Amino acid sequence: MRIEEDVKLGFKDVLIRPKRSTLKSRSDVVLQRDFKFKYPGINWFGVPLIAANMDTVGTFHMAEVLARFNIITAVHKYYNIVQWREFIERSPKSVLDYVMVSTGTSDADFNKLQQFMALSSNLKFICIDVANGYSEYFVTFVQKARATFPDKVICAGNVVTGEMVEQLILSGADIVKVGLGPGSVCTTRIKTGVGYPQVSALIECADAAHGLSGQIVSDGGCVVPGDVAKAFGSGADFVMLGGMLAGHDECEGTIVEENGKQFMLFYGMSSESAMKRYIGGVPDYRAVEGKSIKLAVRGPVECSIRDILGGLRSACTYVGASRLKELTKRTTFIRVSEQENGIFS
Repeated sequence: MRIEEDVKLGFKDVLIRPKRSTLKSRSDVVLQRDFKFKYPGINWFGVPLIAANMDTVGTFHMAEVLARFNIITAVHKYYNIVQWREFIERSPKSVLDYVMVSTGTSDADFNKLQQFMALSSNLKFICIDVANGYSEYFVTFVQKARATFPDKVICAGNVVTGEMVEQLILSGADIVKVGLGPGSVCTTRIKTGVGYPQVSALIECADAAHGLSGQIVSDGGCVVPGDVAKAFGSGADFVMLGGMLAGHDECEGTIVEENGKQFMLFYGMSSESAMKRYIGGVPDYRAVEGKSIKLAVRGPVECSIRDILGGLRSACTYVGASRLKELTKRTTFIRVSEQENGIFS
């Protein structure tokens, strides 16, 4: 046993310090980024946000809408081959360029992934998603995926420390998902006592990834647009959003009505709700590490996306970043109390 004495920080622990700026307007800020990924050498241009691969968020309908903003959707892994074929047949390349195919790590998952990727050469992104990316089995699976799909961009995770980011990139990942327990419907930290505050995790993991020409995606913990700005300021190349995109018309959550108001169910993928839906219940050997909540139905996701992008542009103007790429270089964090942050739970 050992104790790390260094203070670790999350989104609520910091604010971005403003700096002098030569920008005349928020409209001058360029949010699109241009990446060339390490292994396939693919160039990609777009807004580096990703809709999370949760079954109520990472839907085909969500992908069709977010592609208009040049934003990626990590489509959840529970669609079948018929549904994927229908989606691909009706979708132009301009949509498929912003689609990420999600998979677990079982043999059945891998077989499905091969079938999905064979449907169209326009599918460029794969997301290998597990709660705990620290197992040797996961590393081996990433190596297997890289050998099978040498021309695809592979995103893998989740981890929260630099040495594991390096391991995954050296094993074939182009992008590493960073986050352990910060999500709004994730209870891993409560059930296991394991985690890492997100700002500190991003700073450490970005340094490790960029040294190997890889990228990271911040996964979890963003509840307001300012958190998205803080994630990019911490060094994230991409930011994955679940709860902030949940409850919209493009989602596939169950609608319930209470006192004349409509709500949509939103749950973590390690919750009892998800396990009952997909594997028949909670296995005897594991605990539930997610919860279910009710969100007021929010309408079209386009309104929320414009609010998030507007917040990002404003953040950039406050520190003088003319491009989103410059935000991390222009960011100085100041530590604050939760009350001073202006965000109350």
